[in-house]
Amino acid sequence: MQTQVRTGRKRQMSEINVVPYIDVMLVLLVIFMITTPLIQQSVKVNLPKTTEMKSKHQNKPQLIKVTVDKRGNLWLVVGDRINKQVDPAGLKIQVAKELRDNPKIPVVVQGDKDAEYGKVVKAMAILQSAGAPSVGLITEPEENGR
Repeated sequence: MQTQVRTGRKRQMSEINVVPYIDVMLVLLVIFMITTPLIQQSVKVNLPKTTEMKSKHQNKPQLIKVTVDKRGNLWLVVGDRINKQVDPAGLKIQVAKELRDNPKIPVVVQGDKDAEYGKVVKAMAILQSAGAPSVGLITEPEENGR
């Protein structure tokens, strides 16, 4: 048997050492995980004007409609019943009763353009707490030229 004698030369390694690259990737991952929640998410929005927008609820005979007038008063219309002014607690009770009887009835809010935005949002929150799965907004079509 022959024994191999090694000379003083080292054999070249043909593999890439990826450990430093993994370390760098882990450091970058930690940096992104820390900084991502700190980035503020904001979107500038110019709300569109409604031109010939048709509601999917226009042809439905039954509808729960809450109107918020410019003073913030709430008016309730269910189906073809007459408008009546209600307070927030009464609105929640009446809408919950209507939704128990007919859970598929659409629920919409019609807010006066001069009403405070907070009043319209509060009406929507009341409707959702009464059990409405979704609440739509009603607008009127824009007149020509405006």
